[in-house]
Amino acid sequence: MLNKIIIAFVVLLSIILISTFYVKKTLKEQKINAIMDQLSITLENQLETHMMDDLKTAISLSKNEALARALENDDEDLGYTLLADILNTIELNTDIHTRAQIITKDLNIFTRSWDDMYAGMPIGDARSDLDYFKTHKTPRSSIEIGRRLGLKSTVPIYKDGELLGYVEVISFFKGITEFFSTLGVDLYVLLDFKHMDSAVLMTQNLSICQSVVANRNYNYSHVQTLQNLKLKTLKHDGMMYKNNKYIFYENMYNGSSEVIGGYIFVLPERYLDYFRNPNDDISFLINVTRSSLYDVVKEDKYKNNVYDAFSASDLLDFENVIEKEDREIFFDEAYSKFDKYSKDELIQIMLNRKIIKKVDGRIK
Repeated sequence: MLNKIIIAFVVLLSIILISTFYVKKTLKEQKINAIMDQLSITLENQLETHMMDDLKTAISLSKNEALARALENDDEDLGYTLLADILNTIELNTDIHTRAQIITKDLNIFTRSWDDMYAGMPIGDARSDLDYFKTHKTPRSSIEIGRRLGLKSTVPIYKDGELLGYVEVISFFKGITEFFSTLGVDLYVLLDFKHMDSAVLMTQNLSICQSVVANRNYNYSHVQTLQNLKLKTLKHDGMMYKNNKYIFYENMYNGSSEVIGGYIFVLPERYLDYFRNPNDDISFLINVTRSSLYDVVKEDKYKNNVYDAFSASDLLDFENVIEKEDREIFFDEAYSKFDKYSKDELIQIMLNRKIIKKVDGRIK
């Protein structure tokens, strides 16, 4: 009798344990699938928000009479001065850094806000997306491949019904990457290798999954995991679990609805509990306790930043000894430190720098 009771108890306990495990596994799968859906929705929302903000700026610039006059008169120096001054004023008052360029109707660069070195350079061969304006007069915002992959909001400039050229505001996924980082999700924007003939300024970018990483402020800690996964499987399944990380994939489309790359999201399993269960709130991803999660992510990501203790000038001595795989992080840190210096201070640093260079060989 006792043996029967023990057997019955063991069977009942096993059923309870198996049922509990199954329910937990099912709930976790539902949560992961819901996170994947919400990541897709959030990405779409972020892309639209950034492109609309860029489009507003581009429309405003297209209505600037002084810029239009400079373009009409082919006064490149004045165009650069006006454009740079407007965008510097925007940054000064909003802390928003904006890149914009003006393109002639013949698809040559008229001026760019970030430098005045490439006026007159033709870009038509690298920008087939501008063919859109052969049949349309309306503005266009989309992800396009130029010499770099980016969000491009382009507005035609007309005077008395005549096309003078185009104003284009460009961004490079920096803000979107930072937004997902505050959610504990690391974003990697990938461009397929087959488009690298156009994206010549990305030839030195990191390569993973038979693609080139377009965003520069990615989290390097997941790179080794991504380099060892099968992209074809990830694309087919949309999600995989590897090295205690949930990895999600979403296709990237250009303005002509062509797949030109993709987005990879990496969510470390340790951050999973910070997301609400999908049954608690339909917008659980957006309503995640972001302030507490951001503190965790920030501490986890930056507590071992080896460059914090060094000044900008000190980093110059490290340039030639940094390993190849660490150079992206190194340059990001160096650039952020040098950005705080004025032009005169930068010149002084370079004048005071001791340059030691050994040349091997002989004069012939």
